[in-house]
Amino acid sequence: MVNEKRIWQQLKKVIDPELGINIVDLGLIYDVKVREGEVNILMTLTFPGCPLGSAIHNEINDKLKKLKGVKKVNLRLTFDPPWDFSKVSEEARLQLGLT
Repeated sequence: MVNEKRIWQQLKKVIDPELGINIVDLGLIYDVKVREGEVNILMTLTFPGCPLGSAIHNEINDKLKKLKGVKKVNLRLTFDPPWDFSKVSEEARLQLGLT
């Protein structure tokens, strides 16, 4: 059975193509819920109109559908609150040279 922990682990394998850092450490994932094989994700992008949004969306679907028990993936995009560098993990800050 798939659970939220497993989903978060799989989402860490999704790399932002522009920054080269996973979307979890970038703080792009706001919420994950799993119920009866249906995964609901609330996420943002680094800025509205990001041209790589569809690539990230496709990679999320590809990675999550590889997990046993995932029947459906629903991605909801929000810009409230807007993304900023305060959402970036310490590990990602080091990779970006921000600390």
